[in-house]
Amino acid sequence: MIPIDLDIDMLRCFMEVAKTGSFTIAGKNVGLTQSGVSVKIRRLEERLSAAVFNRTSKSLALTAEGELLMQYAGRILAVHDEAVSRFMRPEASGRLRIGLIDYFLPELLPVLLNKFKQRYPNIQLEVQTDVGINLGPLFEAGKLDLLVAGEDSYSGHSRILAQEPLVWVVGSGFDQAPADSLPLVLLPAPCSFREIAIEKLDKADMKWELLFTGTSLASIQAAVQAGMGLSILPKGAVKEGLQLAPSYLNLPDLPMFSLALVMDEAVENDARDVFVGYLEAELRKLK
Repeated sequence: MIPIDLDIDMLRCFMEVAKTGSFTIAGKNVGLTQSGVSVKIRRLEERLSAAVFNRTSKSLALTAEGELLMQYAGRILAVHDEAVSRFMRPEASGRLRIGLIDYFLPELLPVLLNKFKQRYPNIQLEVQTDVGINLGPLFEAGKLDLLVAGEDSYSGHSRILAQEPLVWVVGSGFDQAPADSLPLVLLPAPCSFREIAIEKLDKADMKWELLFTGTSLASIQAAVQAGMGLSILPKGAVKEGLQLAPSYLNLPDLPMFSLALVMDEAVENDARDVFVGYLEAELRKLK
């Protein structure tokens, strides 16, 4: 039997299409056109002699073979990216200034940063966590080499790192009548979460009042936990003491949240490139 080689780029395109449900969005995430992604998927299916997607004019879904491939593809890509990260310019050195939104892997981030430090002892990390509205200007002012924040935190070029749904959250003791004015707990303008919450409620013709304006994720979480009101957060930021808002409130649906890598790729920076490869490999292990 002639062995079948699964091209890494094909698998990466496959995973992005499966994750986003869109050839166009997948192409944006991997740096290809929609037609380029289609070619990759077609060649993958030809190589496997199996369809991995059921396509109609209105929907896109994994086939049974696609579901099976997804289990293997995630593991293959994680090991591949880890190997590349491990051997890519191991002598890289220098200072790397990183800005991270404060709801990015709050429990795992210290462990990931420590592992990187041990693996690349010649790279000095300077990490600053904050909300995106504060980190974006720092990158634009040249005070950060790399920014990991919401896609809308920076108006220039960015690369999608991960996506997760936004959700309405309340504290465990939340008790609200559907007809009452909704008490909101939000970050200050121009926070995109704040804009989304207000826009969605206004379009749904739902009454609301802003009861608490926080300055960080921790302050928002604490206020919601204390029962001051409801807020919207990425699903990964729903910690102990928070829960999804009850369905009886009939709150409007929320969009996906895109976490992006922002960097000036025209500027050579070995330390930055090594860190990005390491971070992407570690994130794939979590999927």
